[in-house]
Amino acid sequence: MSNLQINKTIPPLSLESTNGSILIPSCSEGKKLIIYFYPKDSTPGCTNEGTDFTEAYNQFKELNVQIYGISRDSIKSHENFKKKYNFSFDLISDPDELACNLFGVIKMKNMYGKQVRGIERSTFLINENGELIKEWRGVKVNGHIQEILEFLKN
Repeated sequence: MSNLQINKTIPPLSLESTNGSILIPSCSEGKKLIIYFYPKDSTPGCTNEGTDFTEAYNQFKELNVQIYGISRDSIKSHENFKKKYNFSFDLISDPDELACNLFGVIKMKNMYGKQVRGIERSTFLINENGELIKEWRGVKVNGHIQEILEFLKN
């Protein structure tokens, strides 16, 4: 369960990224911020989602939006994942689930007939003032990037 509310400021959170230590939400440097949570590096859906964000990166840049992907994987895993697929943005490691818990994305999921704790694919849009302005939960990869871009343009 998330403690965050639409139009409320995100509390500061310090985490490691593929570009060093960052502080959410001030890492946006006066831009809107997209933080997307994904289950695991180098899995098909997560690879497709990262690739989709990279393909649309210039469109997000034109709309003054900074992008970060977050999972519980290590920085080393993130660096390999980012390099292998030439992602245009940094990935954040959240092994202690600090951001996952803040945004309420840890859910019980069925995997091969067993209940496991995992990240529910979710995307959050934060404005230049550090306020949460939109959230997408239970995201399906296909068409998601276009949905975000449409929201930003309107």
